[in-house]
Amino acid sequence: MPVINLKTEIRADIKLVFDLSRSIDLHRISTAHTQEQAIAGTMNGLINLGETVTWRAKHFGIWQTLTSKVTRLERPTYFADEMVTGAFKRFKHEYFFKRENGHTLMTDTFDYESPLGIIGKLADTLFLKNYMTDFLEKRNQTIKEFAESRRWKSVL
Repeated sequence: MPVINLKTEIRADIKLVFDLSRSIDLHRISTAHTQEQAIAGTMNGLINLGETVTWRAKHFGIWQTLTSKVTRLERPTYFADEMVTGAFKRFKHEYFFKRENGHTLMTDTFDYESPLGIIGKLADTLFLKNYMTDFLEKRNQTIKEFAESRRWKSVL
């Protein structure tokens, strides 16, 4: 079961970074390359504890649908969302936020299990872990760019 851990230093207030990380609108912007759209549940604004969002996106040339639910939220230091339905066997995506040396350190942990047993494990090794790491890095870079500029006002 692969786990992806990313750390992103952001020169912005912890509360702002926390809220940008929960923004459905910013998520849509950060995933434009996959044509990701919210199609059910919380479809814009900030997602909150107990809420779900269903995304439709194109990955590997195939349209996929995934629903996740925010299962924990401790503003402004932590939240987690978990897959309810989708292509993975399971996933838990955790976000940790900490003030450190005048900036916000965002730690992103994506713990997932691919379906299809040994075939899924082979896919993880060959391409899926790298694909998901790149996907999350692009998202985090977008959060950083919006937080460190005035662009955040367009999504909050």
